[in-house]
Amino acid sequence: MGAFDSASLSQFVQLGLQGVSTGAIYSLVALGLVLGYKATEVLNFAHGDVLMLSSFAAWYFIAEAGLSFWFALPLVVLLAALLCWLLEARVMRAIVGQPQFAGVMLTIGIGFMIRGGTSMVFGPDSRSYPTPWTGHATTLGGAIVADLNLVIIAAALGVTALLFVFLQRTALGVAIQASSQNQLASYLCGVRVKRLNSLVWAISGAIAALCGILLAPISLVDLSLWFVMLKALAALVLGGFGSVPGAILGGLLIGLIEQFSGVYLPDGFKDVMPYLVLIAVLVFFPRGLIGEAHGRRV
Repeated sequence: MGAFDSASLSQFVQLGLQGVSTGAIYSLVALGLVLGYKATEVLNFAHGDVLMLSSFAAWYFIAEAGLSFWFALPLVVLLAALLCWLLEARVMRAIVGQPQFAGVMLTIGIGFMIRGGTSMVFGPDSRSYPTPWTGHATTLGGAIVADLNLVIIAAALGVTALLFVFLQRTALGVAIQASSQNQLASYLCGVRVKRLNSLVWAISGAIAALCGILLAPISLVDLSLWFVMLKALAALVLGGFGSVPGAILGGLLIGLIEQFSGVYLPDGFKDVMPYLVLIAVLVFFPRGLIGEAHGRRV
């Protein structure tokens, strides 16, 4: 109890909310990854670079072009969705039938191209842009929490709920789920699998763009923002690879572990602790916390 007694309740609440806010970003990025993977069985390693590019696009529209945040937000989300649609329809579809490794390497190459192109166009310098919540904070339980952190939590809840309703309550969403489970059977039933795959990648890109727009004012608009995908991958494996609920749970856990280990553990543990927990979970729960059982006979 000594560690808890040394910290005030307000600090504990503040760390918890910051951890949930950070974890919400990891969850959304992991959610976009798992959606794309379930649709095409290719893990999109360019996902983090789409997030990073979206933050630079938001900076340009807001800080340089003078557009309002509320106009730039849907514009950047739409452009990121269009980019990912084109990547799946014009690039990824060209290697259908090739080994999965080919798709992984292709997305890695696309990621490097996006990163290099962004650096050439915008330069390597870090920057930021204002949001309607910049400089505002709310007191909750005696803790002062930045309004942007609360907005991130609310956005994550809203996107998750919207996706749930879309996938469970609409004909298009049911078709996407059917296609992710068995593409051949879906195709024989008249489902346009290729178009659905492009749509899922577009949704994944839109989610990445939203994450980049909300995260950049906190972490700065920087080329290193693509590293968020590495934390999302850890969240994906921790919760259960291929599981949508697992991606959400894993992201929240990684965010909370980061925040609390940075305060209650020695220096350096903040960046290491999530991966130590990940290793421990995989030792005792190889499929992740709530992963689905998969088996392959060789």
